[in-house]
Amino acid sequence: MFRKIIDGIKEFLTDVKTETRKVTFPTKEDTTGTTTVVVVLVLIAAVYMWILDVSFSTIIAKILP
Repeated sequence: MFRKIIDGIKEFLTDVKTETRKVTFPTKEDTTGTTTVVVVLVLIAAVYMWILDVSFSTIIAKILP
């Protein structure tokens, strides 16, 4: 029973090592490009939400004196 557990752990660690060798990390340029896209989209979403907030606030202020 104990030997089966040890063999399972060894197999798991071997599989982890094999899969880790397959990992490819993005280049600096890829990371910079992706980060730029995310920041720009977040800014666009923030401006859009700000415009909606101001618009709805103005409408509600005119409805409720």
